[in-house]
Amino acid sequence: MNWNFTFLLVTNGVLIGLMYALIALGFVLVYKATDAINFAQGEFVMAPAVIAAVVAAAAASFWLGVLAALAAMVAFSFLLERVVLRPLLGRPVVAVIMATIGLAAILRGIVPMIFGVDTRTIELPLGDDPIEIGPLALQPVQVAGAAVAVLCLVVFTWFFRSSRVGVAMRAMADDQQVATAMGVNVTRYFALAWAMAGIVSALGGVMWGAMLGVDVQLALVGLKVFPVVILGGLDSIGGAVLGGLIVGVVENLAAGYLDPLVGGGTKDFAPYVLMVIALMIRPYGMFGTRRIERV
Repeated sequence: MNWNFTFLLVTNGVLIGLMYALIALGFVLVYKATDAINFAQGEFVMAPAVIAAVVAAAAASFWLGVLAALAAMVAFSFLLERVVLRPLLGRPVVAVIMATIGLAAILRGIVPMIFGVDTRTIELPLGDDPIEIGPLALQPVQVAGAAVAVLCLVVFTWFFRSSRVGVAMRAMADDQQVATAMGVNVTRYFALAWAMAGIVSALGGVMWGAMLGVDVQLALVGLKVFPVVILGGLDSIGGAVLGGLIVGVVENLAAGYLDPLVGGGTKDFAPYVLMVIALMIRPYGMFGTRRIERV
């Protein structure tokens, strides 16, 4: 075994894993606050990335593109909550899930209708020269994406553990009726949860768009993050980090050692193998909350 090659694969896998964790955080934020899974998370990543690319190209400013993407997602999240999701408060969780599935299909159709189907680029103001650390040559976009992911994960961990709003949102996810009886403004916190998920998705879309290019296919990143949230636990921010790191490292090792032997493709399904194993052994994830119902 070439240990230098292995070390390079693991390091790149860690950086990619943190970027996966950033997208997984969108799943976690919605689930922790609403107890529902957002199946439009991939489209939540793709849409702001397209907006950022279009605005950045038109204004010749990366930061203006990022601000436009963030503002668009916050406004869209509040509008989505007010028009579509608020009438579903108190309804079975499956109603919200089905609404997000429909939303995913709508976004996949509307975004290319408005902005076109061309693949765009997002240029980070970091240059293209690799960052060399000893034997490592790291891509600036991966380092920037990992840094943004770590910052978001730290902030939201503190938010849900230490702030009154975060604790209220967790209580709302456990039982909306009880939270309302205790004085929690469920509709306001419901909207806030989706807005936070929109902000994280916009940041993740910009980072992934800068690395892969921006088009409708960027929404597939949302599907690749499912193994991350299943491994870590749908309601655990720390689990999103660990799940992302595991998936990123496994993908890179599979690409480096197994793809040459079988002709490629193993990095695409290896995370889902882990997901299936996790569901059989620990279906609530490594750090997810185990729910026990007494009958």
